[in-house]
Amino acid sequence: MIDVVFLGTGSMVPTSTRNHSGVFLRYKDEGLLFDCGEGIQRQLRIAKVSPARITRIFISHWHGDHVLGIPGLIQSMAANHYNRKLRIYGPKGTKEFVRKILNAFICEDKVQMEVVDLKNNDVVKADGFKVRATELKHSATTMAYEFIEDDVRKINMAYLKKHNVSPGPILKKLQQGKDITINGKRIKVSEATTIKKGKKVVFINDTAFCEDCVKAAKGADLLICESTFDESFEEKAKDYMHLTSTQAARIAKLANVKKLILTHFSQRYKSVLKLKNQAKKIFKNVETAKDFLKISL
Repeated sequence: MIDVVFLGTGSMVPTSTRNHSGVFLRYKDEGLLFDCGEGIQRQLRIAKVSPARITRIFISHWHGDHVLGIPGLIQSMAANHYNRKLRIYGPKGTKEFVRKILNAFICEDKVQMEVVDLKNNDVVKADGFKVRATELKHSATTMAYEFIEDDVRKINMAYLKKHNVSPGPILKKLQQGKDITINGKRIKVSEATTIKKGKKVVFINDTAFCEDCVKAAKGADLLICESTFDESFEEKAKDYMHLTSTQAARIAKLANVKKLILTHFSQRYKSVLKLKNQAKKIFKNVETAKDFLKISL
């Protein structure tokens, strides 16, 4: 089960209803925070997500509305005796930015950390999943992140029963994708097992429309995509290197995703219904995010 919680769905300026950017993804024992805007600590509390659950932070880029929550979050984690290794990933310069931002104030308690600068197409591997970084097109180096659950090989017990194969340790070889031989009979993995394809969740934040958006989103079960402007501001979006609602929908359609959630809305919008309706003309299965929206896959 993959659980996604939207902690912040606004853009550069937070509003009374939308915080700076942040999305929390829980998978098994891992908690992945995608961007960490100002106010994230309070959002976590309201969402009833303990900061101790966070194991990895993925930064899309180093504009303030995506990172200003980092020092406060880490200070609180340290004060509460966070006992894991916190891993922080981001585009080139992330190591130096984290060092500088944490040296800007006094903090007696420390958190054990590993900070990694990612390049285009780098892959972070973990137990049961991986995260791929794809460089996009923005005024600062920006990464899309693909959370990809590992495929799982399932044994077809009905097939084995039909061929008089009893459960036992040798079946582990089938799960490893290897043919087996029992009582002189060859059991092919292609016939005795099926593949359950892992889920894919993609995060696209702060970018102009580009082919790499489509590449990163390809085949996603869930695409979480910035939609700073409605389509009437297409020229402004181009100037500021952001997406409109219709451009986000085009990405979803071209990438053949299953569900699109728009986020990162300009503070000019009291209601984002217009953006949803514009997107739906191109891609039907679309939803607009709000702070504390929860999605399970």
